[in-house]
Amino acid sequence: MAGMWRDFLIAAVTALRKPDQQSLARERRRAVERLAEATIRDARRGTDLPE
Repeated sequence: MAGMWRDFLIAAVTALRKPDQQSLARERRRAVERLAEATIRDARRGTDLPE
């Protein structure tokens, strides 16, 4: 019986954590896309990235 409750709690915690990990991954992807767009825009203007 205890094993069943343990499995249930692990599944519940895992289900609750996945959206956070997915949203972090989406935010990282958007950050990389913004950086790429800024880099391309600056390269087209002939300016360098700030150091």
